[in-house]
Amino acid sequence: MPAKLSVNLNAIAMLRNRRDLPWPSVIGVGRLALAAGAHGLTVHPRPDERHTRHSDLPEIRALIDDEFPQAEFNIEGYPSEDFLALVEKHQPEQVTLVPDDPAQATSDHGWNFAADSAFLTPVVRRLKKSGFRVSLFSDADPVGMAAARDTGADRIELYTGPYGSYHSDSEKAAKELERLGKTADAAFAAGLQVNAGHDLTVDNLPALARRIPALAEVSIGHGLTADALEYGMTGTVGRFLKACGW
Repeated sequence: MPAKLSVNLNAIAMLRNRRDLPWPSVIGVGRLALAAGAHGLTVHPRPDERHTRHSDLPEIRALIDDEFPQAEFNIEGYPSEDFLALVEKHQPEQVTLVPDDPAQATSDHGWNFAADSAFLTPVVRRLKKSGFRVSLFSDADPVGMAAARDTGADRIELYTGPYGSYHSDSEKAAKELERLGKTADAAFAAGLQVNAGHDLTVDNLPALARRIPALAEVSIGHGLTADALEYGMTGTVGRFLKACGW
């Protein structure tokens, strides 16, 4: 089965937040994405709410529950106590833990699973006890997969930012793709499932899907939102689904 597509709404929320106005509607755009065939919605509610606001979360939860019950809600963020309480309140199907500093513009690196295991393991245990699937943001490094598994997590999410950054250098992109592929191979061998996200486009997704045919999910925001300015959200979701192999 091809990788499922989760549409990250942060870029939509950031555009809305430029003005004290309710548009573009995060919920309205999320509805368009799901109606067009996206398998889920992703948000990263940072402490300063510069993208998704905490007030968006109950509306997204209700949208999925009431209109698209087959879809999934994925909340990602750094596992502070405030974040964990937010997750427990809004009950996503998946929680993706990222090692972000609050001041970062966007996620730009994965966990050091060996060094961070003592921190991550009780957090993962708490989230799993509440019934959430847990995914850990990961660099392209096969060495850490056993340590990632030992935290109790279900999945890793491959950080594909470097791969996406080589959009005009096919040789470097191919090398980074193989690093991602080897990391996925090691994750599968350790018993983990694999997601991916960051700077993925309709141009670089097909090669990723071919190299990692068992990829479970891709979470895409910036590139998908940029394409939606040209093709509309409905048409863009269709393009990204096709790039995933649907």
